[in-house]
Amino acid sequence: MPQFLRDRIVHNGPQRDCLWPDSSGYARPVADAPEIDLSFLLNQASYALAAQLGGALADLGISVREYCVLWKAADGERTQIEIAELAALDKTTMVVTLDALEKRGLARREVSSTDRRARVVGLTDEGRAVLDKAYGRVSDVYEVALGELPPRTRDTFVKALESLTTGVLATPSHTAPQRRRQVKAMR
Repeated sequence: MPQFLRDRIVHNGPQRDCLWPDSSGYARPVADAPEIDLSFLLNQASYALAAQLGGALADLGISVREYCVLWKAADGERTQIEIAELAALDKTTMVVTLDALEKRGLARREVSSTDRRARVVGLTDEGRAVLDKAYGRVSDVYEVALGELPPRTRDTFVKALESLTTGVLATPSHTAPQRRRQVKAMR
């Protein structure tokens, strides 16, 4: 691991003794800095994994997002909204993604078998064939990534991530609207 990454992740060495000027201009030690940069670790792992998945899926002509939508649509009769929720996509991104998949002949919107007012997403034969190939490639990427861990640690790691993302780190989702500015009070 490059030294700059190691320095970014672990803060239990000389950085804990760094001096920073306080409001009076005098240097003071940094107080109680976290031992690790958890945000960086999770972000770096997510970014690197997404890049590796993108590379593995590129010659199939689909993105990671399109793979995710195809996968969720293949699991059963689901509406666009249900797939968007499962894939953590906002409605606009879901529509754009489905439009692209339909245009390439990989997916189609159909009338629901249980509610004629609802539209569900179905895969074409070509979409199923692409998804079958994608499953293998995604599994290979996951195997390489998790292969860095000893076998006993893999299950613990995955279970810990599941626990975090269904618990304390479940919300807000990256698809939840975030207010960047305070709303001005009406007078």
